Amino acid sequence: MKPFTFQQFTVNQSEDVFRVGTDGVLLGALANISDKKRILEVGTGSGLISLMLAQRNSDCQITAIDINEKAVLLAKGNFENSPFSDRLSVMQSDFKNFNDDEAYDLVVSNPPYFDENSSAKDAVARQKIELNFNDLIRKSSQLISDEGTFCVIIPFESGPGFISESRLQQFQLIRKVNIAGIIGSKPKRLILEFSKTEKVLIEEHLTIEKSPRQYSEQYIELTKDFHVFGK
Repeated sequence: MKPFTFQQFTVNQSEDVFRVGTDGVLLGALANISDKKRILEVGTGSGLISLMLAQRNSDCQITAIDINEKAVLLAKGNFENSPFSDRLSVMQSDFKNFNDDEAYDLVVSNPPYFDENSSAKDAVARQKIELNFNDLIRKSSQLISDEGTFCVIIPFESGPGFISESRLQQFQLIRKVNIAGIIGSKPKRLILEFSKTEKVLIEEHLTIEKSPRQYSEQYIELTKDFHVFGK
């Protein structure tokens, strides 16, 4: 497959690994990484999100995990070929069984969100086969520090249930980004950020396109340090 070229790094892609997509770019650009030193990405795929976070925060060390061996090998190559290789590592792991002696300042994920179905295309990456929302939330609550955050991008309609389950794990919603595909449309994605410490909720709105295949000024500004058209 054709590599996806960003301004500071290139993401090689594979038919066997979920490709670069808008959801990953949005999470990589919007996740709050201020003062984050130790970051864990769950389900890294090609490594896109970890690469974006490494570009945005030169002080962080990022561990990326994926259950798919082919994804791990692909991300490893992408990390090694990037300017941030000394701050990125990847390993094959089932997140449900993942453990670390030291807490993380941020756990970030673009998780599978389709219920199990007959489609074979990107099944593990797209469907809740190996990892469902409840498992993701529960395990993340065990791995972040008291001042750490947990950040995901999910379908808009999944928001209420995800937030409710997060509360059961003592997570407080501190940021919510409503993402619409085009001006005038209903939101289709949510970026949610949680903390174990209660804070004032910040709610934001983002529209990706101002007209079909024409990016909005919001999106161009958000990704100006990544996409080649942002130069």
